[in-house]
Parts: sequence; C-alpha cells; structure tokens
Amino acid sequence: MARYTCSFTVADDVEFLRQLLSQVLHSCHLDIQHDKSDYMMARERLGQVSFSKLVKVEALIDKTIATNSATRVNLIVKNEELPLQTDNHCYQMFNLVKQAIVDNCQWQLVETAV
Repeated sequence: MARYTCSFTVADDVEFLRQLLSQVLHSCHLDIQHDKSDYMMARERLGQVSFSKLVKVEALIDKTIATNSATRVNLIVKNEELPLQTDNHCYQMFNLVKQAIVDNCQWQLVETAV
C-alpha cells in the first residue's frame, strides 16, 4: 500500500479551514466521503484509474491544540497500489493535493514525512 503524509498549519479557525479543505479536495477531483468536525475523507472518482490505484485522502484536524488563529492538519494520501516506482499515481496525487493547498489557500505547509 502506498502512503504519504504531511502536516500543515492554517492561520485560521477550524470551520473556515474545513470549508477551504473541502474546496481544495474538490479542485483535485476528489469527492468528499466523510466530513466530521475533526476528520475529512475524500476519494478519487471512479473511472479515471484502476481500482487499486484509487486514492483516498484523510485529513485529521487536531482540535486539541487549535486556537482562533491557528489549526494543525495531518494529511494522509494512500491507495492499495504497491509503490514499486518512486513516481507512482499515489505520490502524484499527494503532490497535487499538497500543491493545491500551497497555491490556492496560501497556507503554511510543514512536511513531516514523505
């Protein structure tokens, strides 16, 4: 299973962050499957790639340290594909989502692992 993670901090409140995150995921051709107060999961649309390559994105909003001025989000991008190549589909989607966050929302992105 391919799996890529990063963390970032948004200089805004949780509700505004959830709205922006939903917009970013939709712009990356991902459909929101679950949307709770501290968790959001989106999945790549069927028909674009084989089933094993379908990417899921999980966003975990850390409300324990959230303030009115900053909220931390952990992002996990994964699929069932074996990562036999460095530049596999899951990694490409990970970069797409990460770049969309940086470009569209101008959030401060702090990577933890790739």
